[in-house]
Amino acid sequence: MFDSDYLPYAVAVIIALPFLVFAKQFVNSFVRLKKQEINFLATKSNSEIKLHSLERMTLFLERLKPANLIAKFDKNLQPHEFVFLTEKNIVEEFEYNASQQLYISKSSWEDIITSKNNIIQSLHKTYEELNENSKLEDFKTVFLMSYLNSEDYISDTIENLRKELNKII
Repeated sequence: MFDSDYLPYAVAVIIALPFLVFAKQFVNSFVRLKKQEINFLATKSNSEIKLHSLERMTLFLERLKPANLIAKFDKNLQPHEFVFLTEKNIVEEFEYNASQQLYISKSSWEDIITSKNNIIQSLHKTYEELNENSKLEDFKTVFLMSYLNSEDYISDTIENLRKELNKII
């Protein structure tokens, strides 16, 4: 029935066939695991970018708090110089971090912009309310007190960033 010339080949194929099937399954599962690993790493690195972005914007917001702003710059400045330098510093830091809007939610970014604008507006309002002969220490006190007596929008924005972080983790 079988030609004796082909018998060794047939036996070799019968013996090799299970090993080939096993090798194919091994390769397929290896490829599948590698794809899962790549997807995991991509997701992980995306989460790390978002985390870093949230950290940077939280730091920006902390620096925006009037208690931190009034500690900056020389005490011998005039109030108008302080307002100018503080606003310049805020705008520069905001522009430096502007790319972070790509990694955080639109509503969080809008909250950050609102916080920045409110602080700058508060600086100008405080300056306009004081007379020209006011000292820097008086300006800083009024500026800090006006923030403390208003809604703490910076802390609210930081809390919203914290909630966004909890969605990522």
